[in-house]
Amino acid sequence: MKVIVDEKEITVLPHQTLLDVKNQMNAECKGDIVLAYMNGRLCELSKEVEEDAKIEFIGTDTNTGNLTYRRSATLLMLKAFYDVFDKNLDIQIRVMYSISKGYYCEVLDKKIVLTKDVLAKVKARMDELVALDIPIEKEILGTDEAINVFAKNKMFDKENLFKYRRVSKANIYKIEDYQDYYYGYMVPSTGYIKYYELYLYEGGFVLQMPTKEEPKVIPEFKPQHKLFSVLKQSENWSKMLEVDTVGALNDAIANGKFNELILVQEALQEKNIAEIAENIRKTKKRIVLIAGPSSSGKTSFSHRLSIQLRVLGLNPHPIAVDNYFLDREKTPLDEFGKINYEDIEAIDLEKFNNDMLDLLSGKTIQMPTFNFVTGKQEYKGDFLKIGADDILVIEGIHGLNNRLTEKLTNDSKYRIYISALTQLNVDEHNRIPTTDGRLIRRMVRDARTRGTTARKTIHMWESVRRGEERYIFPFQENADAMFNSALIYELCILKQYAEPILFSIPKDCEEYFEAKRILKFLDYFLGTSSDLIPNNSILREFIGGSCFRV
Repeated sequence: MKVIVDEKEITVLPHQTLLDVKNQMNAECKGDIVLAYMNGRLCELSKEVEEDAKIEFIGTDTNTGNLTYRRSATLLMLKAFYDVFDKNLDIQIRVMYSISKGYYCEVLDKKIVLTKDVLAKVKARMDELVALDIPIEKEILGTDEAINVFAKNKMFDKENLFKYRRVSKANIYKIEDYQDYYYGYMVPSTGYIKYYELYLYEGGFVLQMPTKEEPKVIPEFKPQHKLFSVLKQSENWSKMLEVDTVGALNDAIANGKFNELILVQEALQEKNIAEIAENIRKTKKRIVLIAGPSSSGKTSFSHRLSIQLRVLGLNPHPIAVDNYFLDREKTPLDEFGKINYEDIEAIDLEKFNNDMLDLLSGKTIQMPTFNFVTGKQEYKGDFLKIGADDILVIEGIHGLNNRLTEKLTNDSKYRIYISALTQLNVDEHNRIPTTDGRLIRRMVRDARTRGTTARKTIHMWESVRRGEERYIFPFQENADAMFNSALIYELCILKQYAEPILFSIPKDCEEYFEAKRILKFLDYFLGTSSDLIPNNSILREFIGGSCFRV
């Protein structure tokens, strides 16, 4: 039969798989090919080719392919631990959060002391499994049968998660005798998982893996101690609230404890903001710089921080760096020829620094406003003069980059990094990427405030992420304080706003596959009303109803 592969027509035999076609075509890409689109559907390579199919292969140099590789490498690592410790299911490993391009993991059995020798044995077993090129098999089970498998394998988070699943089937993957469930597809065999390393770190270990930008290179492990500290604090909060997985969150909703969960989580965030304000007062610094990636809630945070500073008798003045954008014709372009507002060179650095120096010296200045419609700086009579003890609260994505404030002395600056660092995991081995939480926030906010479709937000997201990797994340360890703006309950609220706009994305566009992935993810959550969310919550910046101008 005839099929179209990457716009070329070829002949394939009945019952051939996508993997057979890949090998027949000698298909290549920057990364290894791990999946394929067939007639508009995402498929594993083990799938049989359909008659008159249109096929497009997907490599690990794409977001979808890279996530597939990471899932598969995680399964391989867990299988290796299982083998090294004599197939003992009491040796439970939890995949916690992302650190230095890898996954930070912990061993729950206190009888096991992680050492370099232990990790070396696990790594050696991983290498053996890769060399054997063992098939990664998929078994489709009924939901009740899957729950029994999870209980037998002591995967209690998965057992709890599936109590709330509406679907009747589950895909269980296995390498030899080790079974597990994953949110997403896998590579065909262990031989595909060639690039990984294990590092001891902070009582656990990091499974380091390639990025989609360099899919065949294991990146250097760079400890991120400040980021790890705030992630650990958030993990401890979630344990205190007894909500560290999606199943536990669903339990809280089903058992009528959701209101209490909201109140305690919001109080914990307010306590953290108050502690940051107190630290600023003690340091007597006059310039507070707030930076973080898209949809972190920087604006709401800056308002709430300003209130806490006022409680301490200080007088803060909020300043948005975005108002110092250069006129559009002077704005740099990215590698695709598009206007790049993420680049620090898009800011009038000279004027910004001079204005801040004038304010600190007691002069009166006229503040600019950037008009995003005309692409011009405008002046509307907004004059500002600050007192000798007043504080400038400056919010913008480049706040931690010294170039933004190069004329201001370092001993006058207090730097804050804010991000929505999701502390909730799907289960023991399936983490929720921080970027997913922020993307869902942004889709909901953009649809509400700008009339932007979810399709357009998804289309722009890759460019936003490139900007974050270049201009924000390299500077996050420069922060004096880090604030996690993620709310443990937020995804069950955002679900009701995100689902309708995601369902509106047509099947014949490239953004549909990402929309379908997110919809599948949101299906894990019980949805609930936003009526109980306080009007000063960071979440209100995205769903509406905030008491602040956001």
